[in-house]
Amino acid sequence: MSVRELVVLGTASQVPTRHRNHNGYLLRWDGEGILFDPGEGTQRQMVRAGVAAHDLNRICVTHFHGDHSLGLAGVVQRINLDQVPHEVTAHYPRSGQRFFDRLRYATAYRETVGITEAPVAADGIIAVTSSYTLEARGLSHPVESYGYRLIEPDGRRMLPGRLAAHGIKGPDVGRLQREGRLGDVRLEDVSEVRRGQRFAFVMDTRLCDGVHALAEDCDLLVIESTFLDEDAELAVEHGHLTAGQAAAVARDAGVRHLVLTHFSQRYPEPEEFERQARAAGFEGELTVAHDLQRVAVPKRHQKIRTML
Repeated sequence: MSVRELVVLGTASQVPTRHRNHNGYLLRWDGEGILFDPGEGTQRQMVRAGVAAHDLNRICVTHFHGDHSLGLAGVVQRINLDQVPHEVTAHYPRSGQRFFDRLRYATAYRETVGITEAPVAADGIIAVTSSYTLEARGLSHPVESYGYRLIEPDGRRMLPGRLAAHGIKGPDVGRLQREGRLGDVRLEDVSEVRRGQRFAFVMDTRLCDGVHALAEDCDLLVIESTFLDEDAELAVEHGHLTAGQAAAVARDAGVRHLVLTHFSQRYPEPEEFERQARAAGFEGELTVAHDLQRVAVPKRHQKIRTML
């Protein structure tokens, strides 16, 4: 059974707390797993969340600050220890190649799995599979940083009423889907476009064009909200977003489910992040993330039709 969900492994910015580990986020997308920003302690958080090294197909690092990458060494070694049988691809800013090399070979271990390195040097598509396209967009932070966006290809939804009107049923439905035409009936005559689902991951950044491009029309947006709105000047100075800014981005982009994360240790209670996000006008589903939480990608919209 296909699963599309976010597993939150850590939510702390810069300094972990008693209740928040450094960053770490696993996106389960059907049969694949994409690990984003494995901060220190990610391997242990994976164990606590029931995530195995075998679940990982890609690792995406936004930038090489420690709270987003120091766990990479342990994760890579665990992949090798468990002899993961499939290819694992790592994406990260090309400018941080020296940091990736150091983390990949931080200590001695037996290398049994070849990690495919696919560094990112510019905006654009970085991977294409049968179930999604993965894009990267540059962000605004003191060091080079990229956000990631996953887009499922559009499909088609068959319309039972129109199929029945043309007398098409049984194996002929599959034939029409494969060939695009059955006699005088075209596939588009009895179906409609089903928009592919979209996910985006936006970490350490000020407001910039890349943030808006990544968030556009997302079903699930995971975005940093390091500061509360009253500390907006600090956010700009250090290259971060506030809760209100992140929510305004989601509001304007038509995001269905917003996940706020990457919280500064200066804020012990998360409720104010939710209040400020709502005050910014975001009306969709909203999650203020906590460690080991699971967030499902929203189900597709179901339209109700009356066939005449």
